[in-house]
Amino acid sequence: MKLFKHLQIGSIVILLFLTGCANNSPNNFELSDLAKSDIDSVTDMHIQELHKLCRQLTIKLYKRNPRELAKAPAGTTVEQRLAQLFSDQRIKGFRELDGAKSTAAITLSFDEGYRGDRVFALMAGISSMLYAAYNHQDEFFILDEIDQQKLYNSARNLETVSWQLNNRKDSNGERYILSNGTASNGIRNLSYERIFGKMISLQDMMALLIADTTNRNITRVVQSAASMTFLPI
Repeated sequence: MKLFKHLQIGSIVILLFLTGCANNSPNNFELSDLAKSDIDSVTDMHIQELHKLCRQLTIKLYKRNPRELAKAPAGTTVEQRLAQLFSDQRIKGFRELDGAKSTAAITLSFDEGYRGDRVFALMAGISSMLYAAYNHQDEFFILDEIDQQKLYNSARNLETVSWQLNNRKDSNGERYILSNGTASNGIRNLSYERIFGKMISLQDMMALLIADTTNRNITRVVQSAASMTFLPI
């Protein structure tokens, strides 16, 4: 199977090379243009939007929880945290989280015994979970595969994270990480919830698109958003 896949890749590369040689126009296609299907381009757009939403959520959470950034190494800025969150270190796990990533890092952010930066633990968990759902890829091409079940499971896990963010409290009755709240004029701030809603919708839509394209079924799991457990990615 691997040999067949490599032969396919080789055929595509040769075809692209010959196409480029036959056309000296400055408007030649790039390799990435010819090696992508429509679903690959859609997947790339979804990933880019998820990155954007994760960045927005991280910034908002640090603004609401400056005490957490103060727990980071001296002089650490939000931009430095963002650079860490979207680095390749997502795959291995971060040293300050003892290597925890994906749902393990999310769980750590709501652990009463944890003394580190809870916002970083939460967002490191969310970003690495979503990264894993897309096979640790930021870009997709014709021969790349993606699992619709991972996408679906990640959407359900985001629902769980959203609930925990609003409801999990320590032994003193204080929320571990502040997010949605009510202003002095009685108006509720649901901007965090809206970001989660967008991410969940993106993952559900991608799961349906992949399932439809590959003729594979999604195993739908009945799980309460208040669950303390996460689905595997």
